[in-house]
Amino acid sequence: MNKTERITYLKNGIKDGMPIALGYLAVAFSLGIQAKNAGINAFYASLMSLLNVTSAGQFAAIGIIAVSGGMGELALSQLIINLRYMLMSCSLSQKIPGDTKLGTRLLMSFGITDEIFGISIGQKNYHPVYTLGAMLVAIPGWTIGTGLGVICGNILPGIIVSALSIALYGMFLAIIIPPAKTDKSVAGAVIIAMITSFVFSVTPVLKEISAGNRVIILTLIISFIFAVLFPIPDESNETADREGGPA
Repeated sequence: MNKTERITYLKNGIKDGMPIALGYLAVAFSLGIQAKNAGINAFYASLMSLLNVTSAGQFAAIGIIAVSGGMGELALSQLIINLRYMLMSCSLSQKIPGDTKLGTRLLMSFGITDEIFGISIGQKNYHPVYTLGAMLVAIPGWTIGTGLGVICGNILPGIIVSALSIALYGMFLAIIIPPAKTDKSVAGAVIIAMITSFVFSVTPVLKEISAGNRVIILTLIISFIFAVLFPIPDESNETADREGGPA
């Protein structure tokens, strides 16, 4: 790949990452307010966001810090809550070129979030530089928003803070709706995931499962079912079939 193509992928990643950055900036206000209430100053709260980039994990971590929880409890909670990123990374690794350098793979794995994964996995012509471009703006948005939440979050009216807290969910809907409109299997998977997640949240035994584990269980089951019923043809095999040669 030449330099011009890399720049194009980078620009596209930055462009698609800007809405995510704005959503992160808004949602991180709530995180910053919670960090301040737990006694964490703006510098350390921002540093935590820069090094972790995980909303659910950080909210859980701040809660544990606030009650003086132990390091073991903190580490275990992060492992469970963030385990879904391993599944996302495994999925995205199937799209990257085989000659992608280890450093690039590690950098991508650091910045894989629900939203960045969503826009990356949906790209027809994908290259890791696209994901790096999205990370380039999304991560600073999350970091800066956290710091601003600590510094001036309590100045905002409560109704505005509540509105900012749900901004990320609206943004994530904007990511999954376009592919769901064009691919019936994606739409079916989204609908079934919503229904089963609701069932898990109200069923007496199932609702005791933590949110992180619930996401992992449903992801594995639903993705396996749809992979079997609606497999995606391998691009290399399709190319070989068109050319009349072996895969």
